[in-house]
Amino acid sequence: MITVDLKNAEKKQTLKGFGTSACWWSQNVSDEKTADEISDLLYSEKGLNLNIYRYNVGGGWNEKNCRVFNPWRKCESFYVYDDNNEDEHYKGDGYDFEKDKNAYSFMKTCLAKGSIDTVILFANSPHYSFTSSGQASGSLMHHTCNLPKCNYKRFAEYFLDITEHFIEDGIPVTHISPINEPQWKWGGNHVWQEGCHYEPEEVAEVFHIFAEELEKRNLDIQLYGPESGEIGGLTEEYLRLFKNDKLIMKHLGAFAIHSYHVDNDTQIRKDFYNNIVIPNPDIRFDMSEWCELPCKSDTKSIKGALITARIIGNDFSLLGAESWTSWVAVNQIYDVKGDGKDYSDGLLSATNGFTYYYIAKRYYAFLHFSKFIKIGATVLKIEYASDSKLNVYTFVNPDGQKVAVIVNEGKAEDIEFLTDEKNCEIYTTTAKKNFRKDFSGAFNGSIHSKASSITTVVLW
Repeated sequence: MITVDLKNAEKKQTLKGFGTSACWWSQNVSDEKTADEISDLLYSEKGLNLNIYRYNVGGGWNEKNCRVFNPWRKCESFYVYDDNNEDEHYKGDGYDFEKDKNAYSFMKTCLAKGSIDTVILFANSPHYSFTSSGQASGSLMHHTCNLPKCNYKRFAEYFLDITEHFIEDGIPVTHISPINEPQWKWGGNHVWQEGCHYEPEEVAEVFHIFAEELEKRNLDIQLYGPESGEIGGLTEEYLRLFKNDKLIMKHLGAFAIHSYHVDNDTQIRKDFYNNIVIPNPDIRFDMSEWCELPCKSDTKSIKGALITARIIGNDFSLLGAESWTSWVAVNQIYDVKGDGKDYSDGLLSATNGFTYYYIAKRYYAFLHFSKFIKIGATVLKIEYASDSKLNVYTFVNPDGQKVAVIVNEGKAEDIEFLTDEKNCEIYTTTAKKNFRKDFSGAFNGSIHSKASSITTVVLW
């Protein structure tokens, strides 16, 4: 039997919540009934009850030279650019806010559910007309910034123009994120989505100009980023450059990273926490994007759900993340192996026109956390003897209620909890059942964790 001591658990970071991205798919949701159903699944108390919304400010495209052919990998822009008049100014009638109307409408539908307190506007690329290649899919050469320095300010003005329109229209924008995964190559001979490479010094320069523009406009919103595409690599260098710039730090709401490519690496998370998070207690660290990459688990597989739950738990307990946001809420049904299975990486999976969609197994893994762990909850550090196939993640809500999420990728185990709480509810996901309430009543001190299962125990 594994013993988990909740009485003497050390309190760690306070959580800001959970979110997902509406990027590239929400523009395809045109039916109001479908939009309401999906928004319920994501942002209502009946569903995940998420509070963080990532909205993609698309880079647009010119049909004559766009090399991204999948409509789920590019996005309309609000900025109207006249390809025949390069001197046209981009303010005033340079914007058409009827563009990307489905995505914008879907965001409002989600906001009406009442759970959202954080709206992040982010860009995979500047508008294509600002770039060197004339495309939002990156430079024509790998690992080369596609945004000329002479357009840094123009990019910031354009982005803040859009932000101000959102705010004037009642969208409670809290953060702006102008750069996404700057270290990746983006562009070259083969492109598949919006993206823009930046060297670390270029990342800092762009953020500094955005900070200047926030000062100029006196906007009460914060910078978010740089959305590094990995935990290690250049991430520490981005932070060093940010910390050396007082204006960036004045406006930085969160240092955001993505935890891709290290699903089985716990040490890199521990090192990040010890070497970066602990020495910087005044900085908020967010995990702003993750999906299984490459996605080897089909949408109906318990394995994919187990991996998702483990990553969420490890990013909180080991990495020190203060919020956790999945990559996309919905992606295309993707039968890449030709075996009749869907390898989409979303929480939901849909046909291109949303005539059909369904809930992926990993959605329920997310639900095991977001349903019960409240904004303001504290991560608890616990010690227990177990092999790497069983993980227990523990939290205490602001009202004192405790939550334990058990992710068991191995054999069945019994777990004893040392705690003063007398009552509990137990919810379980296995290969055959999805987030089923198995028990509600007096707590006898122990939980049976089934093989290959996720179990949430709520204690009070």
